Amino acid sequence: MMKTDRVNALVYCEGAFNTPNGKTAHGLVRFTERYRVLGVIDSVYEGQDAGMVIDGKPANIPIYASLENAIEACRADGRLPSHFVVGLAPDGGRLDPQARDTVKRALALGLNVDSGLHDFLSEDAQMTDLARKHNAVIRDIRKPPHRNQLHFFTGKIEEVTSLKIAVLGTDSAVGKRTTAWILVHALRKAGYLTELIGTGQTAWLQGARYSIVLDSIVNDFVSGEIEHAVWSAWKEGGAEVVVLEGQGSLMNPAYPGGFELLAAGRPDIVILQHAPARKDYDGFPGYPIHPLHRQIEAIQLLAGKPVIAVTINHENMKLDTLPETLLAIENIIAIPVYDVLHAGADGLVDQIVTKYLNP
Repeated sequence: MMKTDRVNALVYCEGAFNTPNGKTAHGLVRFTERYRVLGVIDSVYEGQDAGMVIDGKPANIPIYASLENAIEACRADGRLPSHFVVGLAPDGGRLDPQARDTVKRALALGLNVDSGLHDFLSEDAQMTDLARKHNAVIRDIRKPPHRNQLHFFTGKIEEVTSLKIAVLGTDSAVGKRTTAWILVHALRKAGYLTELIGTGQTAWLQGARYSIVLDSIVNDFVSGEIEHAVWSAWKEGGAEVVVLEGQGSLMNPAYPGGFELLAAGRPDIVILQHAPARKDYDGFPGYPIHPLHRQIEAIQLLAGKPVIAVTINHENMKLDTLPETLLAIENIIAIPVYDVLHAGADGLVDQIVTKYLNP
């Protein structure tokens, strides 16, 4: 498990918290080894607890209407932030003018800025000038690594003896990373040295030790970077289990993903995250999500390995209907179905341990 000295941070998510475009902020509210989150900024939910808003569970992280309100409250509490984290995940990864203005105000206050967007703040003259004047640091998490730092696929993945689990999804922004972390923590609790292979900016922000940002890597090196991350978690980290975080979905028209993990990460088993209440792909009305059974068939055809379970995103579903919904899905696809965010991952871990770690 990664051990870091966490720094105090505010997470900016104006107008996007509790929506798919707030998934980076959601991840940091639920778990991060990199920051001590002092508050979230979104005027829509001012005064509420961030954990209660997204999960119905208190996280003791207040939501503020503005950066200035947050700083004032932190000062009164005696815990000032050193970092300002952009918790937005908008389509295309671009900041709107309001968000850019808030980032500038954060830099003017001397806050270090971490951003996982495609808008590279470190290449913006106004931003860098403010950072220089106020002794702040800008980190663009999605900035592509230099070519000489990248790895090409070699086949060394075949040396890995860890159990490799891919958590894929039937859509983008469907909860793959959250489920992957819940699974990692449950396997660690069960006594297995487990590492997450983070594949997006949020996993890095959460502190994933073996982390890459797939959509920032030149295509020729994507497979090699996946392979190297898995191999490193096994060789250097001694991982008994490696969990790969999926990106997008195989059939998503705007964010196709997952095949790279199947081809290069060569998982032994796959878990598929699904939102039963969704009809169309995230952000694209008129593009219906392919049926669950077809997505399972496609994964198993490509990977040659089994989808052993489906995990549920219960958005827009009533919790009292979950048991019958899970049972109905199980009856159709004939594999176990879990809601790990609501009920925990003990059942899923028992299945994995019994069949794949201690058969």
